[in-house]
Amino acid sequence: MALAELYTQYNRVWIPDNEEVWQSAEITKNYKAGDRFLHVQLEDGTELNYPVDPAALPPLRNPDILVGENDLTALSYLHEPAVLHNLKVRFVESKLIYTYSGIILVAINPYKQLPIYGDAIIHAYSGQNMGDMDPHIFAVAEEAYKQMARNNKNQSIIVSGESGAGKTVSARYAMRYFATVSKSSSNAHVEDKVLASNPITEAVGNAKTTRNDNSSRFGKYTEISFDQSYQIIGANMRTYLLEKSRVVFQSENERNYHIFYQLCASAMQPEFKHLKLGSAEEFNYTRMGGSTEIGGIDDRANMVETQKTFALLGLKEDFQMDVFKMLAAVLHLGNVEITAVGDDRSSISLKDKHLNIFCELLGLNCDKMVQWLCHRKIITTSETVIKPMTRAQAANARDALAKKIYSHLFDFIVERINQALQFPGKQYTFIGVLDIYGFETFDVNSFEQFCINYANEKLQQQFNLHVFKLEQEEYMKEDIPWTLIDFYDNQPVIDLIEAKMGILELLDEECLLPHGTDENWLQKLYNNFVNKNAHFEKPRMSNSSFIIQHFADKVEYKREGFLEKNRDTVHEVLIEILKESKFHLCANFFQDNPVSISPFSSTINIKSARPVLKSPNKQLRMTVGSKFRSSLSLLMVTLNATTPHYVRCIKPNDEKLPFEFDSKRVTQQLRACGVLETIRISAQSYPSRWTYIEFFSRYSILMTQQELSINDKKQICKIVLQRLIQDHNQYQFGRTKIFFRAGQVAYLEKLRSDKLRHACIVIQKSVRGWQQRKKFLRIKEAAVIIQQYFRGQRTVRQAITARTLKQTWAAIIIQKYCRGYLVRRLCQLIHVAAVTIQAYTRGFLARKKFQKMLEEHKAVILQKYARAWLARRRFQNIRRFVLNIQLSYRVQQLQKKIEEKSRENHGLLERLTNLASTHVNDVDTIQKLESDLEKLTAQKRTYEEKGKKYKEDSEQKILKLENQNKELQEQKETLEVKLQEKHEEMKVKMDDLTKQLFSDVQKEENQRMILEKNFQNQKQDYEKEIELLKEEIKILKEEKTQLQHQIQQEIVIQDGLKMEVGQLTKQSQKIPELQKEIELLQTQKLDVEKQSQSQKRELREKMSEVTKQLLESYDFEDVRSRLSTEDLEHLNEDGELWFAYEGLKKATRVLESHFQSQKEIYEKEIEGLNFKVEHLSQDINHLQKLFREENDINDGIRLEVSRLTSENLVIPDLKQQVSELENQKLDLENRLQEQSVKLKEMSNRLHYELEGDRTQRRTNEVQNEIDKKEKERLKITTQETEGLSNGLIQDEIQDEVKSKIKQETTRLTVENMDLEEELDMKDRIIKKLEDQIKTLTKTIEKTEVHVPTLPKEYVGMMEYKKEDEERIIQNLILDLKPRGVVVNMIPGLPAHILFMCVRYADYLNDADMLKSFMNVTIDGIKEVVKEHSEDFEMLSFWLSNAYYFLNCLKQYSGEEEFMKCNTPRQNKNCLKHFDLSEYRQILSDLAIRIYHQFIIVMENNIQPMIVPGMLEYESLQGISGLKPTGFRKRSSSIDDTDTYTMTSVLQQLSYFYSTMCQNGLDSELLKQAVKQLFFLIGATTLNSLFLRKDMCSCRKGMQIRCNISYLEEWLKDKNLQSSNAKETLEPLSQAAWLLQVKKITDDDAKEICEHCTSLSTVQIVKILNSYTPIDDFEKRVTPSFVRKVQAMLNNREDVPQLMLDTKYLFQVTFPFTPSPHALEMIQVPSSFKLGFLTRV
Repeated sequence: MALAELYTQYNRVWIPDNEEVWQSAEITKNYKAGDRFLHVQLEDGTELNYPVDPAALPPLRNPDILVGENDLTALSYLHEPAVLHNLKVRFVESKLIYTYSGIILVAINPYKQLPIYGDAIIHAYSGQNMGDMDPHIFAVAEEAYKQMARNNKNQSIIVSGESGAGKTVSARYAMRYFATVSKSSSNAHVEDKVLASNPITEAVGNAKTTRNDNSSRFGKYTEISFDQSYQIIGANMRTYLLEKSRVVFQSENERNYHIFYQLCASAMQPEFKHLKLGSAEEFNYTRMGGSTEIGGIDDRANMVETQKTFALLGLKEDFQMDVFKMLAAVLHLGNVEITAVGDDRSSISLKDKHLNIFCELLGLNCDKMVQWLCHRKIITTSETVIKPMTRAQAANARDALAKKIYSHLFDFIVERINQALQFPGKQYTFIGVLDIYGFETFDVNSFEQFCINYANEKLQQQFNLHVFKLEQEEYMKEDIPWTLIDFYDNQPVIDLIEAKMGILELLDEECLLPHGTDENWLQKLYNNFVNKNAHFEKPRMSNSSFIIQHFADKVEYKREGFLEKNRDTVHEVLIEILKESKFHLCANFFQDNPVSISPFSSTINIKSARPVLKSPNKQLRMTVGSKFRSSLSLLMVTLNATTPHYVRCIKPNDEKLPFEFDSKRVTQQLRACGVLETIRISAQSYPSRWTYIEFFSRYSILMTQQELSINDKKQICKIVLQRLIQDHNQYQFGRTKIFFRAGQVAYLEKLRSDKLRHACIVIQKSVRGWQQRKKFLRIKEAAVIIQQYFRGQRTVRQAITARTLKQTWAAIIIQKYCRGYLVRRLCQLIHVAAVTIQAYTRGFLARKKFQKMLEEHKAVILQKYARAWLARRRFQNIRRFVLNIQLSYRVQQLQKKIEEKSRENHGLLERLTNLASTHVNDVDTIQKLESDLEKLTAQKRTYEEKGKKYKEDSEQKILKLENQNKELQEQKETLEVKLQEKHEEMKVKMDDLTKQLFSDVQKEENQRMILEKNFQNQKQDYEKEIELLKEEIKILKEEKTQLQHQIQQEIVIQDGLKMEVGQLTKQSQKIPELQKEIELLQTQKLDVEKQSQSQKRELREKMSEVTKQLLESYDFEDVRSRLSTEDLEHLNEDGELWFAYEGLKKATRVLESHFQSQKEIYEKEIEGLNFKVEHLSQDINHLQKLFREENDINDGIRLEVSRLTSENLVIPDLKQQVSELENQKLDLENRLQEQSVKLKEMSNRLHYELEGDRTQRRTNEVQNEIDKKEKERLKITTQETEGLSNGLIQDEIQDEVKSKIKQETTRLTVENMDLEEELDMKDRIIKKLEDQIKTLTKTIEKTEVHVPTLPKEYVGMMEYKKEDEERIIQNLILDLKPRGVVVNMIPGLPAHILFMCVRYADYLNDADMLKSFMNVTIDGIKEVVKEHSEDFEMLSFWLSNAYYFLNCLKQYSGEEEFMKCNTPRQNKNCLKHFDLSEYRQILSDLAIRIYHQFIIVMENNIQPMIVPGMLEYESLQGISGLKPTGFRKRSSSIDDTDTYTMTSVLQQLSYFYSTMCQNGLDSELLKQAVKQLFFLIGATTLNSLFLRKDMCSCRKGMQIRCNISYLEEWLKDKNLQSSNAKETLEPLSQAAWLLQVKKITDDDAKEICEHCTSLSTVQIVKILNSYTPIDDFEKRVTPSFVRKVQAMLNNREDVPQLMLDTKYLFQVTFPFTPSPHALEMIQVPSSFKLGFLTRV
């Protein structure tokens, strides 16, 4: 279809407008080819004949259905007015600031804080495809992150726009998104450091301008580095073209950089007082713009935040103070006053306050600074000239110095930030975020605007090439012929700027000339480019500027300041002064070889597609222009090596008003940022692209029945398009998409709307006809009724006369009598028939009743005799069985008692043997120690002999001394011999030895006095030796004190042993009392035996009576005559009497074996006790001897030590002897310590044995009362033997015990003999009766009812051994698989089994056993939950069992509040000995943890189904709202077989429900889980609805309401209405209602406010703003209606939060539900593999 054919009546076009740029108008008359005018009507009703050019008709307006699209490429008509209008509608009416334009995200600054950047929004966009959600900066960041992870390729996000458009904020949010979604698990907090770099760079690089309160005055490229797991590991920052001139000059209503004002606001703080600052109004550099404050900004608070971010990056306070000192110096430098001295000179006072502070802060020479700020040095080839400067020149020099200092400081701060963000190792991938200035054009444009526009030219070229490349890839992927598209290439402009002999090179060349000026440079530009380059122009009315035709617009640049700004020079003398600064930071700034500012640049190794132009002159690289060109080239190399993503920030108005749209300013920026160029490239080919599924869903209404009958939807689309659009050049069929030229989608929409309009007309026609017909029929029916009544009344009035009235009355009377006669006759006939029938029936029933009574009377007589005989027979059988069972039970009880006694005796015997063996081992160790002592004494003798020889050789000169030494040695030998014989003689010998030593000492003292005179020369040597010996003596004294301390400890131990001996003596005194108790027990035992003998006699009498009755009641010969031979063969098959006989025989055998074994055990026990007593008595005697020996040895050692130490003090020559004695002392002390340790161990063992006996007594006390008495007797005997073992044995008591045991054994043997005789007699009697009773067994079988055996009674416990705990946990918890096991068992069976084991441990009163079992049980549940943390069935199963286990612990705890619903039997099963409330709390916490993990697993399973099933899937016929999606396609598809539907959600819920029910989860817990799931479904669906404008439509509201009804039906079907799950869907239900309700009048607004109580004001406004019509028949929500609703909701107090928290968890409660299952009835299935457990 030709484009001109679309200019028909009622279509709308765009015409230019001076105010709004474009104005909409409606065509009032069809346009024909060749017409010069287009008849239109403006929106205000003005008629207009708009002149047109047939070759360039005004652009058509898109249908309203396409207005407000998320992607501009989805528009049918792609041109400037369509883009502008779409952005305006989204921004002003829908309050949406983000819009896609192909690969570009257009972001309009709202000048207002919006609730769309929280963590909930970040998580909502995380993992989503770009077309699935509304446009957002987070969607672009997610796309970059996803492509990096999927393709392992570096990414870049290029954020551009003019000042005040929101570039910095957009870049900050992108970085925050990466920091949130890729947060590492380490503790380095790299993400926080990356984000912390923003406040610092904004403080030192951002300032207030007339356009923006926080304008970035530099370009920034931040590379965020990721590791192989795509987590942030570091970052790096590169900056471009800082606006240094702002440091010294600000325009009106502008400010300097923020950091200066923050510093001035904090000047009064103690840490900043040394900087000597004041308010910002006091400094020239901060008050120049006349605006030192920003409304709503607290500079002091921002200073605190800046310091915090410095600290977070690891930049400490000393570094911060250095930076602040430099900044303060710059401020003071600006206040230095320069006075003019004549016209050619200037001067600065040496007393200038600010100059002195400046020099003091930077450590500079004040005199030199004063001189060279006002003079300059000119160096020529012949001489050096010092030239004074004028006041203006000096001020320029001062300002240049300030700019230089601040520039170096800025670079230094960026360098330190990069160092703080460095990371070890190598980065795997990175994402770069470029925040750079957009295209700028002002009234006066200078060097800064030139560099900015040059950078934008390079970025635009890269952008054009990327868009062109994507278009080409799209066409090739769809197999569509590629035709070359003409697009704007700005390479000529770039060549004009950066090529050889271009503007930059000519500028650098002019800067090299000593007398170069701006005028000369501009003249060179005129000569080289005017009329030679189409992109360069000379203004007509000016010779001081030039014009460059950039890609966005023409820009006129003023020449003033180009050379100076490009040079950026400071006088060398001032630089030299700063190099000599005493402040290290200032001196480092101006060194000749500065450190690289951006170390990251050296790591890039990427080749550029186009070689970078380099100047042959090295000095050119030092200019600002050359530096900027090289850094820009490096940036382009980096961007070309990455996948770019574009964000274009738009400033909607210059007044910073929220949601105000200035069409002129926006159009200017759209042209400048390349958005329209993208649109133009797309519009030249096939801008509209639909998938076959989307086309089929949208335009199926245009298809015929024949076409719809084809199965292949792709083929249907082709056939329909060929029929609808005749010109095949207007579309192309790709592999997955259909490509349309501009306007074709609008034409199809027109056809669709016409078809729908025609269908609506047909429907309206039919409905209105039906209504009129229905109305007509109602009126007709009413008229007929009226006519009927009217005609009837008229007929009656005409027919009524006197004669007719009489005739009518007579007829009525005749009829009355006639009808009465007929009715009476009929009634009489019926009465006779009824009486006859009743007579015959009653007779029949009476006869039948008599027969039945007669039969019942006979049956009763028969039953009486039969039941009497059966009752007698049953009673006899029951009596026999009861007797047999009583016998067997009593035998078993006796056997158990005997076995328990034998176990106790064996245990005591084993402990005695263990004590004996340990004693033998101790004796052996003591003997070994004695043998070691003998060896040591032998060694001592050998050492003494050697010492003797040595003394003889060395002391020949002193004969008397030799004699004394010999005597000393002899005395020592005698002493050693005496020690071996007897330790008591040691003391006497040591006394003799010490006396002799004292006498010898006196003699030697006299001789020493004589010898000292002869040996005066050796005196000094002896004195030195004496000093050494004194030191050794001090050491010996310390050792002596230690030994004394040890001896005191040993004395304490001996006192403890004495105390124990005393206690044993006290216990021995209790033996007579115990003997009395034994006698009482024996008497009680005799009584019990007498009772048993009387019972035996009674049994014998009863047996004889039974036999007599049997013999008397039957005539055996008569019975034999009646029975046949076959009957005789089957006699005694029941074997009842034989069973009794066999039972008696077994009982006698058991008693015989029991008595024999008991006799042997008692004999062994007596022998063992005697043996134990002997050993213990020997041990005690030996220990007493050792105590005495040790005491004697200790005393001797003390004396020996004191004497030997005194000898060492007196005689240095006897040092060797003293040392030998000390060694002997040490050996003896070691021996003493070893012996004391052995004694201590033996005493501990005795204590341990005593404690073991006591604990065993406690455990044995729990058993039956009869066993307790005998056990007490055995304990008494063991105490007696222990008392005897401590040296307190009484032979008389031992003889009495032996005699009593012998008496008991003899008595038991006599009783056994009597029992054996009685059993023999019974055997003979039973054999006689066998033959007689056999004949009766067969007849008894026929009549006898089977008597069931009595079932075994259980008490609801599981007996287990402590070593089986691991097997129980392994089989019952770790290895148990719920699937297949749960089907046929009661809910919580493992929990009940575990509790039955707990009851068993409680029954034994074993605290250690119970504690161990509870701990391993809880650990086992934790382990199985941790191992299967993602298995829903396993978590459900163990949540149920943990809950049942907790309830069992409560139900059987014995607390009244939990016992109210118990049965009496359950109350008996309560725990008796332990309170497990602490374990209940631990188990409750564990159950809560399992529940939370259980909820998380359910949420993870159902989360992917919620949005596709609840929001995207369309189950209702005819409400499809699919619209074109543009470049960013939705990830879901309509007929995708893998797409989740509402059925998928319901099936998943049913699976959860069935699994929970199957695992026996409590109904209350199940309801809480369902409520949590429904909250997740509602919150996730509602959050997605908020972020998807394409879903906010009336039809989608109907679909959501339908899906909610499905969920409500599911709740009703599962009987879960009381779970409050439906209430959690209320916000979603209200949102669906809001989409469907009318939104026009004030009443509608009031109804919305009253109904939407579960939605916040922000949410209601968001839905209203996002409401999107699907068809032309729907109307948009007007902004006035939204404001009206918002005004009504202002009084509502709610949280201003858009998104619902999907991670919110309702508080879980575990209600107490007592178990109805009786523990004694629970059986363990074989599948549990718990055969080692025994039911008790």
